[in-house]
Amino acid sequence: MSGNTIGRVFCLTTFGESHGPGLGGVVDGCPAGIALDEAVIQRELDRRKPGQGLGTTSRKEADQVRLLSGVFEGRTTGTAIGFFIANEDQRSRDYGPLEFLHRPGHADITYQAKYGVRDYRGGGRSSGRETVCRVVGGAIAQEVLAAQGVTVTAYTVELGGIGLESVSCSGSHCESSSGASPGVIQEGVAERPFFAAHPELVGPWEERIKEVRGQGDTLGGVVEILAQGVPAGLGEPVLDKLDARLAYALMGVGAVKGVEIGAGFAAARMLGSANNDPILANGFASNNAGGVLGGISSGQPLVVRVAVKPIPSIAKPQTTVDQHGREHELRIGGRHDICAIPRIVPVLKAMVCLTLADLLLLHRAAGHSRS
Repeated sequence: MSGNTIGRVFCLTTFGESHGPGLGGVVDGCPAGIALDEAVIQRELDRRKPGQGLGTTSRKEADQVRLLSGVFEGRTTGTAIGFFIANEDQRSRDYGPLEFLHRPGHADITYQAKYGVRDYRGGGRSSGRETVCRVVGGAIAQEVLAAQGVTVTAYTVELGGIGLESVSCSGSHCESSSGASPGVIQEGVAERPFFAAHPELVGPWEERIKEVRGQGDTLGGVVEILAQGVPAGLGEPVLDKLDARLAYALMGVGAVKGVEIGAGFAAARMLGSANNDPILANGFASNNAGGVLGGISSGQPLVVRVAVKPIPSIAKPQTTVDQHGREHELRIGGRHDICAIPRIVPVLKAMVCLTLADLLLLHRAAGHSRS
C-alpha cells in the first residue's frame, strides 16, 4: 500500500490499524530548534480521543503519545520525529460477523477489490482511528506555524442540518472573524461542546443527536477552519495551488465529501461585482476569496469549510452482499460514533496545519521572503 505520506518538505508518514497493537508515524523535515512539548501534542490528541461527548463511541483509548526521536531537551533537533500511540481498548470480537460481509458506506468492498484481502476488524487501515497520527503530525506542524505567527482554529458551523442561521445573534456572540462565518467566536471554541461556533448551537445539536440515536441512525455536519497570519505568497500558481493542496489534504480524511474556500459554492450564485474583493489602500474590503487568489495566499485570513458525511455504521438493517456477491441483511453492532463531529474537528485542523507548514517551508526553501 502506498499513499501513507503527505508533504514535500514537511512530511508525515503514518502506520498502523484500528485493531493492531497501535499506530504511529514519522515527521520528517521539521526545522531544528522548534519548542515541542509532549503535553502540547497530547492536548490536541485529547480533543480527538474516543469515549467523550454525546455522539461519540464508548471505546476508551488514552491515546497517550510517545515521542521516540527527534526531540532533545524540549526542542526539535532537525532529525526525524518518530512517535507511537498504543491501542488499548479493541473489541475485535464485535467484528466477527463482518468477516465476509461488505458494510455499506465503508471501504470494505473497495479494499477487497484492490487488494484481495482486508482487515475486517474496524476497517483496519481505512478506520478513522488512523487519523490519530494526523493529529500528532498536525500538532508538530502547528508549532512550526506558531513560530512564524500563524494560528489555525477549527470549529463546527453545522450539525445534522442545524447551522448558524438558526441562532439568534446579539452582542459579542455575533463577532465576525475577518472572512469566517458570521457569529463565530474565536474565544472558547476549543473548549465548547462540538467545538461549536456559537454557544446557542450546543443545545439544539444535543437534542438532534438524541433523536437520531433513538432512530438507530447517524449525522453529518460542516466544519470551518480559519488560519490567521498566513503570509502572502504561499502556493504555486498552476498545478500546485494553495487551495488545491488544502482540498487534497482535507479530502484525504475518510468522512470528508466536500471542501470549499471562502464563499465557495455561494460564489456560483453571485455576480462578479459582488464576489470580487475590492482592494483598498489599507487592504481588502472583503474576503470572498477566502485568502487565496490564483492559487497563492493573499495575506488575508484563510477560510476553508468541509462537508462531513454521516457515520456509515448505523444500527438500522441494511442490504449488502458478501464477497461472493450473495445478498444479506446486515445490522452493525459494536461501538460507533453517531457523528464524526466533534472528533474530526482536530483532525481537519491538523490537515490544514500540515499543508501550511509544508508550503511555508517550501516558500522559504525557494528563497522567497516571509512577507
